[in-house]
Amino acid sequence: MTMGKRTQATALEVRLLREGIIESRHIVQAVVCDDRGRVLTVAGNSETAAFIRSALKPFQALAVTTTGTLERYDLSDRDLAIITSSHKGSIDQVRQVFNILWRADLDPTILQCPTPEGKHSPLEYNCSGKHAGMLAVCQQRRWPLNNYLDRKHPIQQLILGKVAELLRMPAAEFINAHDDCGAPTYVMQLGHMASLYALLASSTNLDMERIVRAMTHHPAMVAGDGEFDTELMRLTPGELVSKGGAEGVQCIGRLGEGLGLAIKVMDGAKRAKHAVAIHLLKQMGWISPSAAESLSEKFATLGKYTRLEVIGELSFL
Repeated sequence: MTMGKRTQATALEVRLLREGIIESRHIVQAVVCDDRGRVLTVAGNSETAAFIRSALKPFQALAVTTTGTLERYDLSDRDLAIITSSHKGSIDQVRQVFNILWRADLDPTILQCPTPEGKHSPLEYNCSGKHAGMLAVCQQRRWPLNNYLDRKHPIQQLILGKVAELLRMPAAEFINAHDDCGAPTYVMQLGHMASLYALLASSTNLDMERIVRAMTHHPAMVAGDGEFDTELMRLTPGELVSKGGAEGVQCIGRLGEGLGLAIKVMDGAKRAKHAVAIHLLKQMGWISPSAAESLSEKFATLGKYTRLEVIGELSFL
């Protein structure tokens, strides 16, 4: 990845206002890159490192699109969308995950993601689509099923290899840890995250283009009604692809232009990443004023007496 001499600027601040009086503050860093890995604008430091968490899922889905697994099991774009998802466990979403396993002749009991508290099956866990996709690839390739979450398992090595290839980095340089669902996740600079989403949005790779099509055509599968990723993609059909991660990570790609935005809230607050995303998307002209207003009503107005305010902007390097 190509970095300029200057990699940082003033970070963003999100303020929780209670009847106009500041009650809390969050510090947020953000970066925009192009599909050549160049840092274009930044707030904070583009070299800040963080776990990418579930924002990695569209790239984990490359294991499905590049191995013939979609064709082998006749999986649809809805199936591919749920593979990229952090879903709410709705009936439609759980059925879609089950469909992947059924077509691959796999039993749901083989899923190694947790069963959510108060639920009855790992199918209801928000990462179950990703796990089903991994298992379908293992079934198609005749790889072991019982240890598919192991870092050294062929499916995890395949995924790491795809990400390393996209970023033009040696796979051995990536630091990993287990995500809450048990699958590996990786530490990346914010600039690397933004570059991945720029590549995802660039329309230069057929496998990634299919992933984008699945996500943007079936946004309800990616998160769910009322969730940020779903509502943003509904309001910007064919223009933006969006995927959040835990601990204040949000990534967005501008389709056809090869631009990616990565956001990290330093204290991990979910509410702050949504407010910053709306603020920056409006600032860059990636969403219309009406879309920004609609999103702000849902994600920046917290209650009758409280709202979020974002201070700062992206700076050119």
